[in-house]
Amino acid sequence: MNLSEKEVLVVGGGMAGLSAALELARLNIRVKLVEKTSFLGGHAVQFSCKAVTGCVGCGACVVEEKLKDVAAHPNIEIYTNSRPTEITRAERFTVTLDQAPSYIDPARCVNCGLCLEKCPEPGAVLKSYSKNNQPLYAISAEKCLYVQDRSCGLCRQICPENAIDFNRPAVRVSLETDAVILASGFQAYHPVNKPYGYGVHKNVITNLELERTIRRQGLPLRPSDGKPPAGLAFIQCVGSRDAALNHLWCSKVCCASALRLARLIKSRLPEIDLAFFYIDAQSFGQDFDSFYQDVGRELRLIRAIPGDIYQIDGDRLKVGWYDQAGRKAVDEFFDLVVLSVGLTPGPDNEGLAGMFGLTLPGAGFLQTRASAVTTTQPGVFTAGTASGPMSIPDSAAGAGAAAWETIRYLETL
Repeated sequence: MNLSEKEVLVVGGGMAGLSAALELARLNIRVKLVEKTSFLGGHAVQFSCKAVTGCVGCGACVVEEKLKDVAAHPNIEIYTNSRPTEITRAERFTVTLDQAPSYIDPARCVNCGLCLEKCPEPGAVLKSYSKNNQPLYAISAEKCLYVQDRSCGLCRQICPENAIDFNRPAVRVSLETDAVILASGFQAYHPVNKPYGYGVHKNVITNLELERTIRRQGLPLRPSDGKPPAGLAFIQCVGSRDAALNHLWCSKVCCASALRLARLIKSRLPEIDLAFFYIDAQSFGQDFDSFYQDVGRELRLIRAIPGDIYQIDGDRLKVGWYDQAGRKAVDEFFDLVVLSVGLTPGPDNEGLAGMFGLTLPGAGFLQTRASAVTTTQPGVFTAGTASGPMSIPDSAAGAGAAAWETIRYLETL
């Protein structure tokens, strides 16, 4: 059998989707890679490297390498701003994609950034976190004033390469494929209903927001004034291991991410006061015990989950918690509080499960069989966090397993 005659559709352009697409393409299988947003890389490309004295295996750098290789590979055809909307199956899958307009022409754009710099509407022009996306910029139809009511066309007027065209239409694309890998990713828990004042207090942010800030700025910065904090607290398990939400799972990555971030921050801001509030620490890596002991000398590990957070003068935050050992209530004060939000099922899982005839258990992650990547439907596989929380390295490894299971299936056709 000649694998070069086969085609695979990969849904999702995050770490798992990139990894699966690359594995298949390197074996001369043609891949259609579909991503619903304007950029490849998903959540992982927004994460910061956490190395202090050497690599800590967080995987943040790996996604950049894979994105670069995917963008250059001749066997991979990329569809951004695209979603599968209809699936039929005879001998092969026929997949209908709805592709939203990409208003910036990648062939013309030179990534000067004038559109972002001059746009009067926050969030209307987006910038990729990776230099390996081309173009680096995209226009948000939800925020752009021209798209909404034609009240502004400044970006088009100032673009030196005439790369912006608001007349580009949405298109519908029909593809045929021999197998499908669903790498639809996860959704971060939105903590507005927790008692921590997220969305109310400016200096209460999520761990994902902290990752983005450090990636771009190099330091944690307070949203209220753009200054580094003198005191920072991490609060773990926000939206996971929570019976009230029926989120009973551990998100697996939050402890590793927060502790590594804390160590990185301490290396760059030696005088900062760091606190880590947790239920219990999820172990990670072979050197976890020694890492945990080392990091315990650099920040305060507090086995308690705080209650309400209140804002006081200077946009500081009062955090209350109960000290079990001392049997007393404690109030502490921080300049920045970081909520380690849980990984929840991707918002597209329900629709994908319906289209492909898959089971969607109560938790909302796509259900797999014994191999962890095969589904109840022949020729349909999952990769990465579509089927449950996992780290960046685990997502890449799982995507490799999905690619090889896909090849085994293709060999039976």
